Amino acid sequence: MNFRRQRQREEPEINFIPLIDLLLVILIFLMVTTTYSQFAELQINLPGAASAEQSPAESREIAVAVAADNSVRVQGASAVVSGPALVAALRTASAKLKDPVVVVHADARATHEAVVRVMEAAREAGLTQLTFATRVDTP
Repeated sequence: MNFRRQRQREEPEINFIPLIDLLLVILIFLMVTTTYSQFAELQINLPGAASAEQSPAESREIAVAVAADNSVRVQGASAVVSGPALVAALRTASAKLKDPVVVVHADARATHEAVVRVMEAAREAGLTQLTFATRVDTP
């Protein structure tokens, strides 16, 4: 004989209130700690050639001219140099100077490739200081 009363089993419930409390705390934490920043275009004001100071001609400069037809001349030489000959010409020109600076005089119609080749040749020649010559526009 079974004298125990038959209990009706209750269905288990999931209590959502602590879960909602936890999610609200996490949401508030994220809102407080998050930084909102705007990403805009990169605004750069480059100086013009007219506003740049004119430096006196120094004897430690190596002038490299890049013409419109992408021919390269070092120190006003009459021979056009390229490839390994350009590296050798830069090394020869820098051997006479102490702490030389390569000044690139590039024509406006010269390609970027020709200018980058000059920069790469200067790097291979061990010349770390490089600058570009600009034309001063007179009003």
